[in-house]
Amino acid sequence: MATFVAYSNDEILADLKQNVAPDKVLTDLADLQKHENDAYGVNTATGLPLAFIKATSVADIQGVLKTARKFHIPVVPQTTATSTVSGSDAIANSFILSTASMNHIKTIDVADQLAVVEPGVINQTLDTEARKQGMFYAPDPGSKKISSIGGNAATNAGGMSTVRYGATKDSILGLKVVLADGREIKVGSQSLKQAFGYNLTQLFVGSEGTLGIITEITVRLFPIPLGDAITGMAFFKDMSTLAQAVNEIRASGTYPTMLEALDADTVEALDRYEKTHYAQNSGAMLILKLDSSTDAALKVIEDILNKYGAQNLQLTTDADESETIMQLRRDMLPAIFANGQHVMEDMAVPLSKLAELMDYIKQVAADLNLEIYTAGHAGDGNVHPTIIWPEDQPDIPENVQLGLQRMFRKTLELGGTISGEHAVGVLKNQWNNEELGEDVDMLQHQIKAVFDPMNILNPKRKIN
Repeated sequence: MATFVAYSNDEILADLKQNVAPDKVLTDLADLQKHENDAYGVNTATGLPLAFIKATSVADIQGVLKTARKFHIPVVPQTTATSTVSGSDAIANSFILSTASMNHIKTIDVADQLAVVEPGVINQTLDTEARKQGMFYAPDPGSKKISSIGGNAATNAGGMSTVRYGATKDSILGLKVVLADGREIKVGSQSLKQAFGYNLTQLFVGSEGTLGIITEITVRLFPIPLGDAITGMAFFKDMSTLAQAVNEIRASGTYPTMLEALDADTVEALDRYEKTHYAQNSGAMLILKLDSSTDAALKVIEDILNKYGAQNLQLTTDADESETIMQLRRDMLPAIFANGQHVMEDMAVPLSKLAELMDYIKQVAADLNLEIYTAGHAGDGNVHPTIIWPEDQPDIPENVQLGLQRMFRKTLELGGTISGEHAVGVLKNQWNNEELGEDVDMLQHQIKAVFDPMNILNPKRKIN
């Protein structure tokens, strides 16, 4: 069908290159195809972007938004494109605005226990630099080595240490953000407490680029704990029993930093990937860590593990042995993903409901003949069931769709959420009404309209 247009793409790009240095605007077909879809999500791009812009300054961001407002062009913010929910896939004829090159650590302030960084700084890079000064950055998503602080903030990323230190939001003190109208605002502060005005800092955290473009983040740092970190693993007869043990450890006052769970199928996948033999032990693996501990705390944990029949308990303070155990957790995803096409989910429930959810996921797999690998952050009730299907099936099978629907609705029934730490993106935005309810769903759209009345910032992501 023929369409009538007021401006050609060439005219739009010419305007863009008046507002942003032309060498930062990529329009070659190969470049556009390279950035069309996120690296780790399900490909949901609706077409090639009109341009990929490598911003290196606030002025670049403001320039992109100036052209976007003039021609009503969607703007898709992006840093390292590691979203698992397709949160920064291209929209046809959009601008993909990358802040990956804005990657400077501006300040590491030991006295005030904070750092100020640009959005493109990699999580691991900040943590490494902070540790050189006796501090550390607590949030540790599984993508720690490749994801950026800006992307972590935009999605409120979680991670393995959330059980002790909270998610990304709990380490963010302040932000600078460029709004859709081009203004750069500052929210929050560099103090550990602030109660003045509405809490806009936490409104932008987790907003997935739909309310503004983050240009600077002030994050909290912690002193490296005294004493030796203790890492360990134990095996249980099933995930439900593991979940019960974890719940009791959480209530014991020992304050573990990590309580990670892997079901039997996941352990078997790890064995294939690592050439190990852990699956011979039992039906579920627990990986745990304490930043520092006392003999009394260790005794409490050992007693709880024994109470629930844990086998082959290993605890170590040796750095090399600890790294070997931690590598098992890091290799979990590539081990699972090697088995075929996949979708990894991200539900969280109250701690008391974790065992029930684990049992339900296993039942769904049996009922629908699904290959489901379940692992996650048992210490905070967050699980990641990953459904695998054959590589030669390009479309998502019907039983996979049905399995996701059943798991999501069971999670909501248990008082949980269907997005614990991976954000919403494109994959879950149609569930807003069911999880939030009609009134809150409407408020979400009203908030969006206040900050982005032209709906140019990452439209159809976060909320639909």
